[in-house]
Amino acid sequence: MDRRRSDMRERIRAVAMELFSERGYEKTSLREIAERLDVTKAALYYHFRTKEDIVASLSDDLRRGIDDIVAWAEAAPTGPERAQEILDRYGALLHGIGRDMVRFMAENQPAFRELGFGVSLRYQFRVLADLMTEPDHAPRAVFHARQALLAISWSTAMMGDLPLSDDECYAASADIARDILARN
Repeated sequence: MDRRRSDMRERIRAVAMELFSERGYEKTSLREIAERLDVTKAALYYHFRTKEDIVASLSDDLRRGIDDIVAWAEAAPTGPERAQEILDRYGALLHGIGRDMVRFMAENQPAFRELGFGVSLRYQFRVLADLMTEPDHAPRAVFHARQALLAISWSTAMMGDLPLSDDECYAASADIARDILARN
């Protein structure tokens, strides 16, 4: 039973993100999400009461994933290997469970700002960059770390119009991010 419930939640989130991309967050209703899924609104409400709840669940997954990276990094020795591993883990997170949330942020910026999820994600982003540049946090090194993280972040959201698969975009962005990071 828990497996079916979890599968339905994932289907709802995927369809909602698909519709938010097609129509925009503001113009998509829960009724439309239910219709696309071929379920009743009551079945949808069982899992998510509002569109905000759907987006919040994705944001929570992304934040937990970043928290896991931070916890790992805080226990690992500082240095270029740790910085590279942070970058690799961040890339894997965004290429996996974080992909939908990053696309939502890029395609629905007014709604994303209004929902208020960005503040904690921006803070976590800065924490990752700081962990990549310990112990001295030289401003130029922090800049490069942030740019490396951004290379991965934006490739997830902004390259959908290119004839490249998600895997190809991720691989290219990881190469670029490593090049940026190597400039320190």
